[in-house]
Amino acid sequence: MANQVYELLIWLPAILIALTFHEYAHARVADVLGDDTPYYQGRLTLNPLPHIDWIGFLLLVLVHFGWAKPVQVNPLNFRGVNMRTGMMLVSLAGPLMNILLAIIGLLLLKYLPLVMTGENLYMLARLLEPLVWINVILAAFNLIPVPPLDGSKILAGLLPPRGAEFFDRLEPYGTIILLLLIVTGTVGTVLYPFIYAIMGVLRLVV
Repeated sequence: MANQVYELLIWLPAILIALTFHEYAHARVADVLGDDTPYYQGRLTLNPLPHIDWIGFLLLVLVHFGWAKPVQVNPLNFRGVNMRTGMMLVSLAGPLMNILLAIIGLLLLKYLPLVMTGENLYMLARLLEPLVWINVILAAFNLIPVPPLDGSKILAGLLPPRGAEFFDRLEPYGTIILLLLIVTGTVGTVLYPFIYAIMGVLRLVV
């Protein structure tokens, strides 16, 4: 029991950071594109509390599957881009932020031993390793092209109109489809190789 509590305390900061920065990135890009909806809903902040869906967060901690509070965006407010491109950019911002955080974590793990030793280095490494993994996992999961995940909007922004319309029609059933993929283990079959592929590329780059 004590070990489980210790592991939870080690992973909890990584979970909070990954979720908060992911949702903040969505909000910031929407704001840059001209949509002030996230601003008025208090989502342009790195304070974790506005971004947490407490049921999703509790499930994430207990069963390792959960969610944050989605950032609401009004694509009609976008300036300089069409609505579909704008949604693609907003959606892409979350996974890219997670990849950036993973890179920062890997850089710290690589270079901290040059300036630190002993117990302090050990404790920082114990906190940074989950930060890297959680961010890579969150990025990979959200890139799955099934609504309501970011991957569906990213792919819709890249496809011609007819292909993009397929994801629009899929939207009402996306959550059910995603749950079925998770329950049947299909997501894990696809996701784990993708996670390790991303991690492999990042380790080569860093």
